[in-house]
Amino acid sequence: MILRAALSILSLSLLAGCVSDGGSDPLASRQGRAEAGDAYVRLGLGYLQQGLTERAKAPLAKALALDADNAQAHSALALVFQAQGEPALAAEHFRKALLEQPNDTRIRNNFGSFLYAQGDFRQAEQMFRQAASDTLYPERSRVYENLGLTVLRLERRDEARQYLEKALQLDQRQPRALLEMAELSFEDRHYVPARDFYQRFSQLSDQDARSLLLGSRLARALEERSTEAELGQQLQRLYPGTPEY
Repeated sequence: MILRAALSILSLSLLAGCVSDGGSDPLASRQGRAEAGDAYVRLGLGYLQQGLTERAKAPLAKALALDADNAQAHSALALVFQAQGEPALAAEHFRKALLEQPNDTRIRNNFGSFLYAQGDFRQAEQMFRQAASDTLYPERSRVYENLGLTVLRLERRDEARQYLEKALQLDQRQPRALLEMAELSFEDRHYVPARDFYQRFSQLSDQDARSLLLGSRLARALEERSTEAELGQQLQRLYPGTPEY
């Protein structure tokens, strides 16, 4: 209902523009087309956030009809196709978006996340490195988290640790970075720092099979038998069919 109302408001705003401008078409000017395109992109992203990927395509297509080089519309379409499991189309629109706005950090970070999900870790690393160079990007901590995860997949543990530490310096409330740091510390037999990272993770995020297994192993290493038993029981109850159990 909210999204339908947003579409109605968008249509009414365009009509209002015609009336207030003495009957002229608001889409006749470059500014009018740009504003309408932005509104269509916002509407498409609203549908996408609701999981309505098919509905998201219509307003994004309208945005591109107004401006075929609209980088934000291409970026949003890339996310739509990624959600629909069409990686070739997603990559195509990500590249079109960056062609128009090569310095857009958010697009680079999203493209890097897409490449990471596709297993293309070297290209993902390149995207994240370029995104991390934008010191004013408000989500820079997540870029460093993504960079750390990517480098970790490339089996460069020491470098990954540095990036994850940087991510936590920028924002201490990053569950994934905390969990990875707990895992790395545990593997290095640094059990006290590992417990600190793990406890901070547990305060911010729900447990999954992997984190429960790590917590159980860590409790065993620290001879915390009651905690080990409790986490083992949770693993058995919640994830009985997993490799971790």
